[in-house]
Amino acid sequence: MRKLEYMLLRFLYFLLSNGEPLQVCTGAKSEQQSKLAARKYARIIQKLGFPAKFKDFKIQNIVGSCDVKFPIRLEGLAYSHGAFSSYEPELFPGLIYRMKNPKIVLLIFVSGKIVLTGAKVRDETYTAFENIYPVLTEFRKTQQ
Repeated sequence: MRKLEYMLLRFLYFLLSNGEPLQVCTGAKSEQQSKLAARKYARIIQKLGFPAKFKDFKIQNIVGSCDVKFPIRLEGLAYSHGAFSSYEPELFPGLIYRMKNPKIVLLIFVSGKIVLTGAKVRDETYTAFENIYPVLTEFRKTQQ
């Protein structure tokens, strides 16, 4: 219990924001799971004797991933969509695509795998994928 108490205190120490502790929850598969996990964590802190309160819960970032099941020509995509994308294969293997509406960042890989991040609500990830899919099909690598 002492080790857990120390770890929790250390964790809270790093998350102090304007004198108020801030809790961060990662890894949940849904908004409801995230809220439940945050609530349970606050309860653990309370049981350790600290005056924790569960309030002002909000989702800051939703991350999603998918696979379009076909390889993508990242060089062509980067060239055609230079205003929205950056591709430096020596630094990072994926193309970084900054969509304006919705305001989502997509990490697009040659394999066809995509990571979408920056959404505040789940529907933004769906909209972003619906917007980018026709673009990706345009840059589909043909098998030789």
